[in-house]
Amino acid sequence: MKSFFNEFKEFALKGNVMDMAVGIIIGSAFTAIITSLVSDILSPLLGLFVKVNFSELKGTVAGVTFTYGNFIMAIINFLLIALVLFIIVRSLNKAIDARAKDEPEAAPTTKVCPYCKSEIPVDATRCPHCTSEIE
Repeated sequence: MKSFFNEFKEFALKGNVMDMAVGIIIGSAFTAIITSLVSDILSPLLGLFVKVNFSELKGTVAGVTFTYGNFIMAIINFLLIALVLFIIVRSLNKAIDARAKDEPEAAPTTKVCPYCKSEIPVDATRCPHCTSEIE
């Protein structure tokens, strides 16, 4: 039983698990920020254009009240959150691609022997596989 707990402790304290935990915590905090942006800023702006407060839309069928406006707001919030996250991820990907383009490509360290087609170091003058002289 003691080895089980030791294995679990080793697993839980590995770098990958801790990185994942930090990512999840930051992700939940980021979700709260995006949700606030959508519900407190973007949704009221949408209400200005549409002239409807979706949270007040209700319907009653056989004495049961359905607040379908809340469902519509949840869909709109989802779409707005997805749009904001798409824009953020897209801009991050562009920044990463721009940084990758700035880095020069590394010079090749190997070449192919013209005789036996095996891979050899670039500065080799003789193939170690077929012993042919390389120009």
